[in-house]
Amino acid sequence: METKRMAIIATKGTLDWAYPPFILASTAAALGYEVQMFFTFYGLQLLKKDLSGLKVSPLGNPGMPMKMPFGPKWFKGVNWNIPNAVQALVPGYENLATSLMKQTIANNGVASIPELRELCVEAEVKMIGCQMTVELFGFDHREFMDGIEYGGAATFFEFAGETDICLFI
Repeated sequence: METKRMAIIATKGTLDWAYPPFILASTAAALGYEVQMFFTFYGLQLLKKDLSGLKVSPLGNPGMPMKMPFGPKWFKGVNWNIPNAVQALVPGYENLATSLMKQTIANNGVASIPELRELCVEAEVKMIGCQMTVELFGFDHREFMDGIEYGGAATFFEFAGETDICLFI
């Protein structure tokens, strides 16, 4: 039986958008898939050594419920639908949303992004940083985690074109 293959293209660099590619990649690898991930544009942030700056961006995200990770059950159940105008005008709102999201993640026992990324490394998921994006934004390879490769879209297409599953996240 031939090994199944999965390719993931990660284009977003926020805390909430970091979860889907790493969860899918680590799960696929655990199921025996050969997995490659291509990080381009803002997704390249997910390969940086320091992930402490990842934030949630609630502005313009209508699918993001703002539930409180603390307080009585009735309070936690309220869907805080904060209008975009308020989010844009309240200083520190993005930091507040990020703190609440991190607390919700911790309360529910969900692995952190560094933990999920390490699971991918341990499962031998190949991670490719887009060299064009590195150059475009003036990054230095020393800013990124060890063990990743650098290449362009053509490098990634060699693998992605032959996969069973290819996801653009």
